[in-house]
Amino acid sequence: MLARRPRDPLQALRRRGQELKLQVDSLVTESQLTGALEPSKRRDIYQRCIQLKQAVDENKNALQKLNKADEAAPVGNYEQRKEEEHSLLEKLACQLQELAVGISKKDTLKVEAHSDKEEDDTTEEDEEEETEETGGEEEESEGDEEGKQEQASPEEAETVTYIALGDFAAQQAGDLTFKKGDILRIVEKKPDGWWLAKDAEGVEGLIPRTYLEPYNKEDKLESSEDSEEGGEEDGEEDVEVVDETADGAQVKQRTDSHWSAVRKAISEQINTVDVLATMGAIPAGFRPSTLSQLLDEGNQFRASYFLQPELTTSQLAFRDLMWDAKAGTIMSRPSRVSLILTLWSCKMIPLPGTSIQVLSRHIRLCLSDGSKVLSNIHTVRAVWQPKKPKTWTFSPQVTGILPCLLDGDCFIRSNSSTPDLGILFELGISYIRNSTGERGELSCGWVFLKLFDASGVPIPAKTYELFLNGGTPYEKGVEVDPSVSRRAQGSVFRQMISVRRQPQLLVKLRSLNRRSRAMLSLLPETLVGSMCSAHLLIFYRQILGDVLLRDRTSLQSADLISHPVLATFPLLLEQPDVMDALRSSWAEKESTLKRAEKDQGVTSGRFCKAHCLSHRELLSSRKKQHRWQRDKELLKAEFLLVYHDCVLPLLHSTLLPPFRWAEEETEAARWKAIADFLKQSRENEGSLKALLSPDGVHKPFDLSEQTYDFLGEIRKNSG
Repeated sequence: MLARRPRDPLQALRRRGQELKLQVDSLVTESQLTGALEPSKRRDIYQRCIQLKQAVDENKNALQKLNKADEAAPVGNYEQRKEEEHSLLEKLACQLQELAVGISKKDTLKVEAHSDKEEDDTTEEDEEEETEETGGEEEESEGDEEGKQEQASPEEAETVTYIALGDFAAQQAGDLTFKKGDILRIVEKKPDGWWLAKDAEGVEGLIPRTYLEPYNKEDKLESSEDSEEGGEEDGEEDVEVVDETADGAQVKQRTDSHWSAVRKAISEQINTVDVLATMGAIPAGFRPSTLSQLLDEGNQFRASYFLQPELTTSQLAFRDLMWDAKAGTIMSRPSRVSLILTLWSCKMIPLPGTSIQVLSRHIRLCLSDGSKVLSNIHTVRAVWQPKKPKTWTFSPQVTGILPCLLDGDCFIRSNSSTPDLGILFELGISYIRNSTGERGELSCGWVFLKLFDASGVPIPAKTYELFLNGGTPYEKGVEVDPSVSRRAQGSVFRQMISVRRQPQLLVKLRSLNRRSRAMLSLLPETLVGSMCSAHLLIFYRQILGDVLLRDRTSLQSADLISHPVLATFPLLLEQPDVMDALRSSWAEKESTLKRAEKDQGVTSGRFCKAHCLSHRELLSSRKKQHRWQRDKELLKAEFLLVYHDCVLPLLHSTLLPPFRWAEEETEAARWKAIADFLKQSRENEGSLKALLSPDGVHKPFDLSEQTYDFLGEIRKNSG
């Protein structure tokens, strides 16, 4: 027989929530005595915290999937009761998290104190043993030493000889101190990047592999400080070292062209990274940024490319831009994946050394199948506080004067059918070396979040705590900071502490409501961008549809189109401060419009349900449809005026320096120029006076500013 469905699902979940609350309250009361309890009792409380947290999360997921239609009988204030239950579960989850963290902190202090004592005792014992061994060795003759060397173990006979590139002081017990130029024999190459080595005196210890160079290539030691003169041999050698630290794990080779090109380019930059790692300027898991390298290759992975319409396989029509004659606008295009991603924070991100200056902390994300990039690469800049330098935060729901570059709310759209579709995140920093002035971008870790499980079901919309990987997306088994896991060897408490110290990314997936889904369906099928500027992208797509599908004299015509908005709008996606100026100007204009005019009418379906309307209602519906169509055209006309009044003068003004990523002086100069221009336009009720002023200087006129060549801009269907 089939299991009987509960008659009152919401009531059952509320009852379960009360049971969980009683258990949490009891656990909190019991945990107040953790300072006087035995370690085994504290471990038991910690495990119960984890189990209760899982039970609370399960109740939250069940509550989120619950709908009013699931109830057997009508329930009054259904949404309010559901919200109250959700708030209770959130509170319980926070209590359990704080309790677990509190227990972990107490255990951390005790474990560290105990480990310090053990290390001191171990150091004293090691010193005594070394003294005894040294005394015994002094009594031996040179002949005995030669005999011992001949009787060395097979493992020592297979060791490789390396030379030290710099000085290294032992950080903890078990490390080996050495000087630049020392000859070291590698006994074991561990996958975490810390190799077991012996010096010339036979002392054994752990050393970082980034300080080493093969001894049989002495000529490379002289040029190790000059990273630009490494040549192809150095790049190949560095790639081999990375493969060795991965414990011989086979790295999946990329077959597509852009991954191959990026890997070659990154291998050429490895020398610079090795020099920084040798100096102690960066952790061992940092690498040159992969996604940044893709962006530098061209516009193939930029939002301006994916915003353009795509041709069908026959290249005779547009595949993702079609006209809806009934609605009088472009047709909405549903996609397989359409959701909102919120970036919350990044925790325990290792700090670079003082020899480099960080210009920007940011995260780059894109859609991927695990082997190649399937969308544009979107960048969100992070903020941090000096009190918490290892924590990066983002600004969800950017409004007002906050730049869209800080917007942590991102929309994700993709129509890819691959079962391995997911989101690739790469944390990065832009830096400048204080000694040489060299600029670059490093990856501080990456993670891949699959959007579908093994059975093809979308993953639930919830908050995910993702642990970051070191290296590059085509490397496996590399840690961001290997020293964290190395120190975790030992007790259970050390391992618990190590998990909390691992670099993490906190993100939240949110499902779309009806309005957001209808709005995003007007965008291309594959695109990643900021929610704060999504409405501006929709205006561009609607105007694009008007020009290419409705107003073109012949659909077979491929002539240049005179339209400055279509010709210049893609430039705004590469100049976010100008996009902010447009967003601010349009917000001011919207505040002066009537409420009916503001309604963009992203869908007209609510006005055209003729099959269930009477004749009088149908006439009323047609009037509303006509008014909606008129307001929509008025709204686009107002947007075009704002664009001409704001964006075009800024793009062609000589007072606006060229956009450069992560240059503070340039960014400040551009912000000042934009703010001054907007202020003058506001005072003069438009930009015409500023344009005609003799003080204003603009760039020479170029025909490309006015003409839109859609054959040169559109995307070809890759099949």
